[in-house]
Amino acid sequence: MRTFITVIGKDKVGIIAAICILLAEKNVNILDISQTILQDCFTMIMLVDTSACSVPFDELTQCLSELGSKMDLTIRVSREEIFNAMHRI
Repeated sequence: MRTFITVIGKDKVGIIAAICILLAEKNVNILDISQTILQDCFTMIMLVDTSACSVPFDELTQCLSELGSKMDLTIRVSREEIFNAMHRI
């Protein structure tokens, strides 16, 4: 299953590394990644493949949310079909 992960917060060292390490530990493959810094605000969107994920989707979402809290980031996780339905005209 393909999933979008969005990350927003104040820029600091190690954001991408921390998220990528967590995803690797859960056997989640990164398919595409785009990030930019808007003044001092870090923004990133990732498209990942969770079909081989070693934990249930809800647990992955919770792990990312907890990481976001620790790093003072907002991390949102959306299944591709839900993301596409929300952005369809």
